[in-house]
Amino acid sequence: MGKRKAPEFEPQIIDSSINELLSERYLSYALSTIMSRSLPDVRDGMKPVHRRLLYAMYQLSLNPDKPPKKSARVVGDVIGKYHPHGDSSVYDALVRLAQDFAVRYPLIDGQGNFGNIDGDNAAAMRYTEARLTSVAQLLLEGINENAVDFRPTYDGSEDEPVVLPGAFPNLLANGSSGIAVGMATNIPPFNVAELCEAMLAMLEDDLTEKQLAKYVPGPDFPTGGILVSDKKEIVEAYKTGRGAFRLRAKWDKEDLKGGGYQIVVTEIPYQVQKSKLIEKIAELINTKKVPLLDDVRDESAEDIRLVLVPRSRNVEPELLMEALFRNCDLETRFNMNMNVLEMGVTPRVMSLKEVLQSWLDHQQVVLVRRSRHRLEKVLHRLEVLEGFLTVYLNVDKVIKIIRTKDKPKEELIKAFKLTEVQAEAILNMRLRALNKLQEIELKSEHDALSKERDDLEKLIKSEARQWTRIKKQISTLQDMFSQKTELGKRRTKIGKAVTLVDVEELAEAMIEKEPITVIVSKKGWIKAMKGHGHNPKDIKYKDGDRGAFVIEAQTTDKVLVFGSNGRFYTLAGDKLPPGRGFGEPIRLMVDLPNDADIVDVEVFDPAARMIVAADDGRGFIVKMEDVLAQTKNGKQILNVSGKVEAKLCRRLEEGHDHIAVIGRNRKMLVFALADLPEMSKGRGVILQKYKDGGLSDLKTFSWDEGLSYKYGSGETFVEDLNPWVGERAQAGRLPPNGFPKSNKF
Repeated sequence: MGKRKAPEFEPQIIDSSINELLSERYLSYALSTIMSRSLPDVRDGMKPVHRRLLYAMYQLSLNPDKPPKKSARVVGDVIGKYHPHGDSSVYDALVRLAQDFAVRYPLIDGQGNFGNIDGDNAAAMRYTEARLTSVAQLLLEGINENAVDFRPTYDGSEDEPVVLPGAFPNLLANGSSGIAVGMATNIPPFNVAELCEAMLAMLEDDLTEKQLAKYVPGPDFPTGGILVSDKKEIVEAYKTGRGAFRLRAKWDKEDLKGGGYQIVVTEIPYQVQKSKLIEKIAELINTKKVPLLDDVRDESAEDIRLVLVPRSRNVEPELLMEALFRNCDLETRFNMNMNVLEMGVTPRVMSLKEVLQSWLDHQQVVLVRRSRHRLEKVLHRLEVLEGFLTVYLNVDKVIKIIRTKDKPKEELIKAFKLTEVQAEAILNMRLRALNKLQEIELKSEHDALSKERDDLEKLIKSEARQWTRIKKQISTLQDMFSQKTELGKRRTKIGKAVTLVDVEELAEAMIEKEPITVIVSKKGWIKAMKGHGHNPKDIKYKDGDRGAFVIEAQTTDKVLVFGSNGRFYTLAGDKLPPGRGFGEPIRLMVDLPNDADIVDVEVFDPAARMIVAADDGRGFIVKMEDVLAQTKNGKQILNVSGKVEAKLCRRLEEGHDHIAVIGRNRKMLVFALADLPEMSKGRGVILQKYKDGGLSDLKTFSWDEGLSYKYGSGETFVEDLNPWVGERAQAGRLPPNGFPKSNKF
C-alpha cells in the first residue's frame, strides 16, 4: 500500500491593517475581561468564578448540614466542568469566601487553615475542607425551580447558571473588587439588616440618597474599626456611586500602675495585614518619625490586641494616635467605585439606590419564574389527582378495562375522558392505593393544591401581590440577620467626622513637654536651661557679655525673637541649645543681620497681642499669631528704613485700656489704647511727637489700677494722671517728680 497523500493546504491571506487587527482583538479581550472575570453582576453580586464555585458545591450537595469535602475536590469540579483556568486562582477565590476577616458574611464554611489577618496563606487545597454556609444557600435558593436562565459550559457538556437567584443582597453585603480593562470596581460591605430596612422603606416611598443614609449610615467592614467620614461625603458617595470612606482603628487607653498608660488597638481597618502594620509602626519608632512612641507589642490571640507604649506619660494619647493615623495604616481610606454589570451585560457605575432597586427587580423576576414553575407542578399534580379520583368513583369498571382490554390506556381515555397523563398515572397505580383512607388523603391534597393554584395565579397576575411577597421575604431576611444576632450586629462603629489636626499641633505632640528657661545675652547668644526658677546670679555668660532676656517656657513652645530691623524670627523650644555652656549665637539659627540688635524675646501665644514701635515714635498693635515666621528669614512686621530702627515690643495684658509713652526728650503722654490701630504689618501711626530725640519707652495699664513706675527697689503709682492725658501724637509734658532719669517705666 502506498502512502496516503496529505490534503493540500490552501493558505488564506487577510488584507487588514495592524491597527484594525489590534483594535478588534484588544476589544474582544477587554469585553471578555469585563464581563467574564472582573466585574460582578448587580443581581447576585457574583463574578463568574464565585458563581461557579457555589454552583459546583451545590451540585456536590455540600450543604451546611452535610459533612464537608476536600477543597481539592471542589476546585477539581470547578475547573473541570465550568471554569477552565488555573487551580490556584480558583482556590484563592474559594479561600477568600471562607475568611471572616475578608468577607462580611462568609459564603463558604472552611475547615482547616484558611489563612489569617496577619497575611499568612491558607494551607494547600489537599489539606482543607469546605462546604456551603446558610448565606450561600440563600443565594442558591430556587435554582432548580427555573428561577434563572442556564447556558452551556465552555465545552457544552454541562449547563451552568447565568446568574444566581440571590435571595441575599450579596453585592452590597459582601462588597466586591476587581480590575478590568479601562475600568475597575471597589464596593465596600454593608450591614444586611440596614440594607433590608432601607429596601422596605424604598418599597413604601421614593427615597433620596440622603434619606437612604438614615437607614444605611455607612459600610460595615468585617474587621470593625471606626468610620469617621463626613455625612455629606457619604451621601454624595451613595448618590454618585463613587467616593471614599475614612476608616480608623479602634483603640482604648489602659491605665498602668504608677500613673503611666498604654494604648491598646482592638480593631484594625479593612484589608490591612496586621503583621505589615506592626512592621510599619516599628519602622516609625526606629526612624523616630513618631518619637514619643517607645514600643509596639502584638498580644493578639483570637482577637486583635496591639499594645502601643508611649515614651512619656505626659503626651496626650489622642495626639499620639493622630500622629500614627497620619503615618501608618491605622487609618485608611476605602475608595468606593460601584461599577457593576447591569443585567450581566452592561458595565455601569450605579448609585446605592440603583443597586438596591436592581436587586429588588431581580427578586421580582425570580419570584414570578419560581411561581410559574410551581404552578406548572401544581397543575400537573392536580391533573393526576383528578384522574385518581375518577378511579375511586369507578373502581370496578377501571379494573375490568385494565384486565380485559388489549389497549387499556386508550379504553380508559375513551371511557372517562382522561388525558394521556391521567391514564398513564392510573395504569401505574398500586392496588394498595385503592383503600378508603388513600381516597380521603387525595381529596385533601386536591383541595390544598387547588387553593395553592388560585393563589399562584393571582400572584403571577398581580404586581402588587408580588411586592407584598417580596416585603415578607425581606422582613424574614432582616430577622435572620438582626442586629441582635452575632453575625448580624454592626461591627464598624459610626464615629464623628474628624477634622485634620493642625500640623503644628501635631508637631508639638511629637515633643516631650518639659519646663525650660530661655536665656538670651546682650550679644545675642541663646540657650535653654531645664526647669524654672533659676537664680540669675547662677547664669554664666561669656567674658564681656551679660544677660538681656530670661524667659520661662516649655519645650513645646515657640520662642519669638524681635530684631531692630522690624522682623520677627521663630525658634522651636525643643531645638534650642542646652544650658550647660554659653549657648549659640542666634544669628547661626536665623538670618538676623549683623547690624541688627535683638529688641525683645517672647514666648508665642496665639491668643496674645503686642505693641511694636520704632524709635521715631511710630507703632501699632499686632496679633502674635500674625508674626509667626515659617522660614529662617523671619517675617517683616514693622517697616523701618534709614536710621530708624525697631525700638521695643510689649505684650498687651488683659484689661489694659490705656498707654503711657515717654520720649528721650523726657516728655510723657497718656492716651486711650483704643486710639492705637491693630495691623498685621506696616509703619504704624505716630504715638508721640518729638522735636528732638525719639521714643524711649511705653507701658500699657488699666486706668482703674493706675500707672506705676520703678522707684528705687520698689514702684510708685502716679496719683493723678489727668495732666498727662491727651490725644495720640501729641508732645506730652514732663513726667512726675521722681521718675527715673533713664526714662524707663
